[in-house]
Amino acid sequence: MDLARWLGEAVSSIERWKREYGAFDVHPSLQVSDERVGEALGRLAGRLRDNYPFFHPRYAGQMLKPPHPAAIVGYVAAMQINPNNHALDGGPATADMEKELVSRLATMFGYREHLGHLTSSGTIANLEALFVARETHPGKAVAFSAASHYTHARMCGLLGMEGRPVPADGAGRMDLDALADQLSTGEIGTVVATTGTTGLGAVDQVHEIVPLARRHGARVHVDAAYGGFFTLLAAEGSPEPIDPLPWRAVAEADSIVVDPHKHGLQPYGCGAVLFRDPAAGRFYVHDSPYTYFTSDELHLGEISLECSRAGAAAAALWLTFELLPPTPEGLGRVLAAGRRAAVRWAELIESSRVLELYQRPELDIVACYPAEPTLSAVDAAARRVMEEGMRDPADPVFLSVLRVSADEMARRAPHVIADADGTRVLRSVLMKPEEETYLGTLHARVESLAREALSAA
Repeated sequence: MDLARWLGEAVSSIERWKREYGAFDVHPSLQVSDERVGEALGRLAGRLRDNYPFFHPRYAGQMLKPPHPAAIVGYVAAMQINPNNHALDGGPATADMEKELVSRLATMFGYREHLGHLTSSGTIANLEALFVARETHPGKAVAFSAASHYTHARMCGLLGMEGRPVPADGAGRMDLDALADQLSTGEIGTVVATTGTTGLGAVDQVHEIVPLARRHGARVHVDAAYGGFFTLLAAEGSPEPIDPLPWRAVAEADSIVVDPHKHGLQPYGCGAVLFRDPAAGRFYVHDSPYTYFTSDELHLGEISLECSRAGAAAAALWLTFELLPPTPEGLGRVLAAGRRAAVRWAELIESSRVLELYQRPELDIVACYPAEPTLSAVDAAARRVMEEGMRDPADPVFLSVLRVSADEMARRAPHVIADADGTRVLRSVLMKPEEETYLGTLHARVESLAREALSAA
């Protein structure tokens, strides 16, 4: 896709639309010369060089990558109008797009009925889901895995709810026996299941959690912010089949959060929250006498805690889904490539003499560590691999680290001597499909760095 060509067309198409309303003079206070723009843009380009190469497969660190060119074009096209999807008055076209998109996401997860909207982030989406949980189960606590995203504890604090971490099992998933113990107290109103933890990409057993929670009258919220689009690989016709059981059960959850700005190929920020029962909208009821006046249809701001929100985000996702729909043969092919890369890298690590696999990947996150005998030595070597890889100007590689406890390490690597309370392991996120073809180079470079780290010890 020729980004420069289609960006030009996006600008031209909106200029043609603007001309339909007649010419007018731009106010002098807004006018700047092309010379000044060129100078300032040059400075901006220089400032932006102080970034890691998120676009390149040699970057396999955090959950960062550029949006698809279609998303950029869609965003730029709508951004020139600058619609606000809070009210139909502020963005009728993009509000309609958002409703279409939310319907497609709901269908992807198996919801028959739904209420939902896009958000500016997964954190805000989770806040909204827990807000509704508080209203439906007042005075009750929220249970979430100790391996889940830290946002749940923070949002519980913000909402004045008690949050209760549930231990994770040896695969990084919520421990079901520990959850049963919490539910048996009668004090839990909501259980948060995670499909794709941000640390390891672990998928909680939603198909076990839902019936367990229901027996105790608890609500179930699925945080699929990171892993949600992997449900496409659990569908019939998937190019890279994964265990369908937890994904099919997501349709039975009371609410779901997913982040299109992760595997949906979107720019920041674009999250989404979905409720299975449309009646959840009653908790958002409010009045804004100067806002909702051109239409009796539902305004997105009437079912959202956020007010102003970029309609351009909806346009970007709409155009992307037109080209890469949320289906196994569309967006699913993109996710399948990353997961194949992760599975293959795990195999290469298992045959390595200088690296050891921390845990088999369920999605596209790979964790490993230099083959040292003690936790402290593993920690030092992992830090060295990450730092030396980033500093090498000739052949850099960008990884991240994950802090794990001595107990977590012992479950997976009992042969490593626990001379410390924990260690860092290397963590790589293979979000870009190009990492599948680049994997041999990536593995060889990380092995080389690990070999050097072991020699230096």
